[in-house]
Formats: sequence, structure tokens, C-alpha cells
Amino acid sequence: MSTGRSSDPRACDASGLAAEAEGYLMARAHLDDAHREARALCAALPWLTTAQAEDLSRHYVEQRIALARRLLQDTIRRAGELRQEYEARYRALRRTLLRRHAACASVMVACAAGVGTAVSALGR
Repeated sequence: MSTGRSSDPRACDASGLAAEAEGYLMARAHLDDAHREARALCAALPWLTTAQAEDLSRHYVEQRIALARRLLQDTIRRAGELRQEYEARYRALRRTLLRRHAACASVMVACAAGVGTAVSALGR
């Protein structure tokens, strides 16, 4: 059964490279979206001078990227919290299951011993 982790270092390097490329592409998409939205905002304000439009566009992109960064950081933090909660719950469920199996095995051994004793007592 696979644990999801590869022992092959080349596979780890490849997955790390793929994750890095995906992160770059996502960041680039956010930046492109921010620039597109800034252009649309400036186009809706035709009275702005070129310098004002560039300044507004720059501020908008900075704010949009800062917002995206905060949202991603919050998502990462929450994912970590959820991971800890799920791992704690999994450990608790595993302990409960182990206790139940141990209790069931003990009852079965006791029943088998009782039946064995009864059979040997009746056989005399």
C-alpha cells in the first residue's frame, strides 16, 4: 500500500518542480488579473491623466496582490489547523478501535477458555 510519499529522489524533485511551476503560474495569473482589472478601472475613469491612471493602476495592483497574499496565507494557516485537528481525531479513533479489538479478543479468549474448561469437565 502506498503512503503517498515516494522514496525515489527524482520523483520528489519532479513533484517539487511541478509544485513550484504551478505556484509560479498561479502567481502570474493573479498578477495578470490585477493588471486587467486596473486597466478596466482606469478605462472607466476617462478624466484621469496618463500619470494619474498609471499611479492608480500601480496602487490597485499592489493592493490586489497584497490581498491575494493575505488570503493565501490565511488558507495555508487554516489548512495547517485542519490537518492537526484531523490527525488528532484519527489518533483518537485509532486508539478507540485498538481498545475495542483488544477487549473483543480478551472476551473471545475468555469464552474459549470457559468452553474448553466446560468440555473437559463434561468429558470426565
